[in-house]
Amino acid sequence: MAETNLKKIDEETIPFYPDHVRTEAWVALGITVVIAIIAVGALFMPVGVGDPADPLNTPTHVKPEWYFLALYQLLKFIPKTTGAVIPVLAVLLILIWPFLDRKPETSLKVQRIRLIAVIVGLIVLTALTIWGEVS
Repeated sequence: MAETNLKKIDEETIPFYPDHVRTEAWVALGITVVIAIIAVGALFMPVGVGDPADPLNTPTHVKPEWYFLALYQLLKFIPKTTGAVIPVLAVLLILIWPFLDRKPETSLKVQRIRLIAVIVGLIVLTALTIWGEVS
């Protein structure tokens, strides 16, 4: 009984080695031929997308994502090198400020000055972002 079941299973299955490997080899050959045809076509008919990129000349229709609009707008008013360095230095200053200022602050005047500085900074950041979007 067991032999007839094994014989029946052997008749219904397909062996992996010659059949499946041959099928996969034909698929791989077909994909290789398609890639070769595309590559040869690209050699004779290259697709141009326009002029090469110029990092110092931004087209007027290009705008960055919303979170970079303030920096993009800032670059319109100050030199490009300065505009690239100032935000990095500002982030570094924010990161190291807790290590520089370790004394507890008890003066309300200094706290108000800091609050006003933060509010002015946020207003400037928001204004530059909105201005960058509508310009």
